Amino acid sequence: MTAQCIFKEKESLFPKERWSLKNRTLTQLSHHNCATQAMTLKADTYIAIRLAMRARLLSFSLWTVGSLCVVVFLGSQFSGRQPGTVALDLGISTIRLLLPLLSTLLLQELLSREFDRKLFLASLTYPRPRHRFLLSRIAAIGTILFCLLAILAILLALLTDWIDQEVTQSRAPALGLPYLVTVAFIGLDLLVVLAIGTLLSVLATTPSFVLIGTLGFMLVARSFSAIVALLTRDSTLVGHTEAYQSSLSIIGYLLPDLAALDVRMIALYGEWSFLPSDWALRVVATLAYTAALFAMAVWALNRKRFS
Repeated sequence: MTAQCIFKEKESLFPKERWSLKNRTLTQLSHHNCATQAMTLKADTYIAIRLAMRARLLSFSLWTVGSLCVVVFLGSQFSGRQPGTVALDLGISTIRLLLPLLSTLLLQELLSREFDRKLFLASLTYPRPRHRFLLSRIAAIGTILFCLLAILAILLALLTDWIDQEVTQSRAPALGLPYLVTVAFIGLDLLVVLAIGTLLSVLATTPSFVLIGTLGFMLVARSFSAIVALLTRDSTLVGHTEAYQSSLSIIGYLLPDLAALDVRMIALYGEWSFLPSDWALRVVATLAYTAALFAMAVWALNRKRFS
């Protein structure tokens, strides 16, 4: 029964009662529409996850797990005094290298190739706004990445603890709260990479540009602050140091400092003094930058004209 039929049957009510009935009915219809949209977004996310599985990216995830085990085990053999610390250090580096690569491949498959293969002719013809299509793809990729991050983090902690039991160290790695904080910062770093990759997937005309652009962004964002610090300590490394430093400082206003999100030292040595004092401000700034990138991606997709 529609709202119009209800209003016609209640014509005999007083004006105040009629107005109350109208507000109540409109509220119920609004809640029903919101629930329907939420269910549709959930269904779209599930479909995107199935598409990722059909693209055989699950094999890459298994390869990532195997690579982590091999790197951690072999890396621990090169240190006789601190094998657990070396294993944890190499494991964190492996995670920070392979998960952004998987994120780029997922973006290529679920977004960029969607436009390249003209599949949007089917996926965008349903009665739904474009931003819901984009948000479902982002939710699916984020679900896969963060689930894999949790699995790799647990596996790395178990391997490190097993290696540490074989050889007693003077200072064992801290696998408690410091390790959880380190993994959380890795997730934040991964979220930024996902955001810039999403924007490039919407703007790019070829899938290969998404891979090159996202990995290039990650490389620059993780290295420019270290280069600035190095030039500050030793200005004789390059010519025209002041001009070089000013150019790199301008990059700092355009890109987030992803190197500051690498706080593995607190887990390697169990010292909270390695955590930057302004970590809360950096987290908020990174989240704001990520939200701005996602908003720009939604705006670009809404205004995108397909041939």
